[in-house]
Amino acid sequence: MTTPTTGNRLLRRKEVENRTGKSRSAIYDGIRKNTFPAPVLIGGKSVAWLESDIEEWIADCIAARSSKRGE
Repeated sequence: MTTPTTGNRLLRRKEVENRTGKSRSAIYDGIRKNTFPAPVLIGGKSVAWLESDIEEWIADCIAARSSKRGE
């Protein structure tokens, strides 16, 4: 078994909420609208998000803000 590298960690919903500032309902609404990364099934009814997907989403939000400001 290999040790996950940064970006390959699996984040549970609470950690995704903390990192993004989004609520549970906003996360799942974003998934439905294809504006937020979809989770991966980790067993049974449990899901998690790839850390790299969440970091990329955050970076995209920052880039969008910067482009709106004309930076």
